[in-house]
Amino acid sequence: MRSSPDDPLVEPSPLPVATDSVLRDLYDAHGPVLLNYLLRLTRGDRHLAEDILQETMLRAWRNLDTLVTEVLAVRAWLYTVARRIAIDHIRAQQSRPIELGDDRLDQRADPDDEVERLLNAESVRQALASLPDRLRIALIEAYLRERPVAEIAAALGIPQGTVKSRTFYALQALRRALEGRGFTFPD
Repeated sequence: MRSSPDDPLVEPSPLPVATDSVLRDLYDAHGPVLLNYLLRLTRGDRHLAEDILQETMLRAWRNLDTLVTEVLAVRAWLYTVARRIAIDHIRAQQSRPIELGDDRLDQRADPDDEVERLLNAESVRQALASLPDRLRIALIEAYLRERPVAEIAAALGIPQGTVKSRTFYALQALRRALEGRGFTFPD
């Protein structure tokens, strides 16, 4: 099988000094115009346009011996190569899923996500378990078992006012414990 000059596995020969000046002249004559063309093709993405220009010049260097010396013919060849490379880049980008940054990942969580709910429930259980017994019991009876204050007071053998104050302080302690686990609450 014959390899082509564009084959990335073919090691290019070292750049002779004469070829270096030819390539520099080629870039000086066509580079700025080609970059403007590529900026339009890439919808203003300067980095992508410069990458494509660099790849185009690399292919021109690999094919210097076959390029015609006529300026318009060389420019037409460069435009064709650059356009094909740009199309390849655009197709490659379209075939990949859109990449999202992780800067606002917490804001993208689906509220109906079962895994997220399970993790949140486990965090609440751990925070609740970290509370002192007297606060935890008051909170469980009032909010999880939905018992009235009078019934909780009778079951624990304490005054109703103590049940209310323990519930209040338990909620504050639970909030601090959850904030320590990364939860945020509106003010």
